Amino acid sequence: MNVFQPIPAHSFRQSLYVLIMKIWHFILPAFIILFGCNEQGQKKKRLDEINNSNLRISVDESFKPVIEEELKVFRSAYPDAKVFVEYKPEAECLRDLERDSTKIVIISRELNRDETKYYDGKVGFKPEFGQVAKDAIALIINDQNTDSTFTISELKHLLAENRNERLKVAIDGNTATSTVRFLKDSLLQGAPFGKNITGAKSSEDLINYISTTPLAVGFVGISWITNPQNSQQEQAIAKVKMALIECRNCESGTYAKPSQQTITFKQYPLVRGLYYVLKENYPGLGSRFIEFLSTERGQLIFRRALLVPTQINFNRRRII
Repeated sequence: MNVFQPIPAHSFRQSLYVLIMKIWHFILPAFIILFGCNEQGQKKKRLDEINNSNLRISVDESFKPVIEEELKVFRSAYPDAKVFVEYKPEAECLRDLERDSTKIVIISRELNRDETKYYDGKVGFKPEFGQVAKDAIALIINDQNTDSTFTISELKHLLAENRNERLKVAIDGNTATSTVRFLKDSLLQGAPFGKNITGAKSSEDLINYISTTPLAVGFVGISWITNPQNSQQEQAIAKVKMALIECRNCESGTYAKPSQQTITFKQYPLVRGLYYVLKENYPGLGSRFIEFLSTERGQLIFRRALLVPTQINFNRRRII
């Protein structure tokens, strides 16, 4: 007689576990392939969207040489993207941001509290901003000029009253430029310039003026001196030289030129930041450009132009 023998519970659970594991070994790779392909497809879709998008940038004209170098490399990474850039005075860059005609502005200062509050109320979110490098304003003179060292006090007199009647003083514009604002804030404490000051149309025009005027001095962003854009500008730069300015945090009677060392150690007095303001609340082409400026490649371009990168420290380390 056949007697029914029940399967022990532990044997049944073990058999069921083995069956489930066999099924899972078949299903898991399928899920991985399915979701992996979907994730790769989404990444490719986002990249294609970025590659085929447009980006408008307004840049303070005094930063043009170094930003042109940054854009050359960035465009090579996104060859199908259309990046339009305009170089103009700092105040006009900020007006572009207000009119919503640009996604990024690159200027020499960060936004203040009132400005962030204004944009938050107008567009519904606060623009992102930050510093990616430190820049300096160089004092350039004609190579025939024998006056090559200046104290801070002498610079103030040149800008406000020009008591030294031998020298002709030039700046890159009369109003609205970052250089004008910086000199007024840092040297004149808000006082107006003297009536004798000559305003050039652009940094390039200023360099040309200094190169052809023996007794002229001018203030210009350092990247215009270290990174000429064409052969004509290079010829003009060859006829000018950087003056020495009274050094801060140095021994008395010491003078310095703008360099990565004097900028880093706060010895050169005319130092300012290079800031971005991004008005894009989604990961688009604008965010990619700002990310690029902060990566090693973007920071190395600033370093090569003799600016001081602030996102990555490239100081050499001694290896034992």
